[in-house]
Amino acid sequence: MVIRTAILGFGTAGRLFHAPFLAADPAFRIDAIVTSDPDRAGKAQQEHPQARILPDADALWADAGAFDLVVVASPSGSHRAHVETALRAGLHVVVDKPFVADAAEGEALIELARTQGRMLTVFQNRRWDGDFLTLRALVESGRLGEVRRFESRFTWWKPEIKKGWKAQATVADAGGILFDLGPHLIDQALQLFGPARVVYAEVDRLREGVVADDDVFVALEHESGVRSHLWMSAVSPTSGPRFRALGSEKAYTSWGLDGQEPALVAGERPGDPGFGETPPDRWGTVGVGDEIETVPTEKGDYGRFYTGVAAAITEGAPAPVDPADAVAGLRLIADAHAAAASATTMSK
Repeated sequence: MVIRTAILGFGTAGRLFHAPFLAADPAFRIDAIVTSDPDRAGKAQQEHPQARILPDADALWADAGAFDLVVVASPSGSHRAHVETALRAGLHVVVDKPFVADAAEGEALIELARTQGRMLTVFQNRRWDGDFLTLRALVESGRLGEVRRFESRFTWWKPEIKKGWKAQATVADAGGILFDLGPHLIDQALQLFGPARVVYAEVDRLREGVVADDDVFVALEHESGVRSHLWMSAVSPTSGPRFRALGSEKAYTSWGLDGQEPALVAGERPGDPGFGETPPDRWGTVGVGDEIETVPTEKGDYGRFYTGVAAAITEGAPAPVDPADAVAGLRLIADAHAAAASATTMSK
């Protein structure tokens, strides 16, 4: 069975994070791409000549019976409506993060998928970052001892606001950097150390004219006792370590982001030589004090997400990402917004 797939949206997410991995996996066939932008339509036709280019979501729903799976890579504020329509049309659904803007909306969609007998999953691709896979293996092996504190950063320097839907999206539409990068950092922390609560948050708007937050810090306390400190920012001239896990015996530190995204932007594709591999000079380290050793970074592979999607659709395997995990993240995002708002009110 070849999974007949439609991609709804062909911006950065649809073009770089979804289409290349679908095209590289023989279990899938990209039969349609939805975009109203003429330039994006041209790129879609050039890169995926077998696909029909549809002008809007209505054209997709009108021919829903021609597909098995829809990948929702549209602006975040439209996710709920698009996922619901796809499920009611009998389609399996992959939705890009953030899942939706509200945990209750997410729970309702999960229940709808269950009653429709369709697979619903959220594209938490950063579970397959090479550095995260490496850290997870170190934690699970006990090599660090008992992890007590975890630091995670996803920051960049973009002082100028770029045009596009993200610049105009409000928090109600899942806009802002906490909704953009928070799902990655929070999901990784929960995957490593289990359920958590927000103990403190700073949610700021620092660039002139920005609609939603662009600089955020969130402190979590996990039920396991681990404390996670998460930074995400669009206005960081320099950055600290990507990961820093402090254990009772050793610490793991890594710098820089996984290389799959910049490789995709540069035109590389899954299957190209070296794709997903981290060069030795960017490997992380494990140790205590001056006794530090370099640890090879595992190969990153976002394609494993779609391997799991294919297994879920054709074999009835569990979805590669349980959408309930994304709902747990949404609750923490809401709590972080509330904690930051409360702190601001108290300081006045």
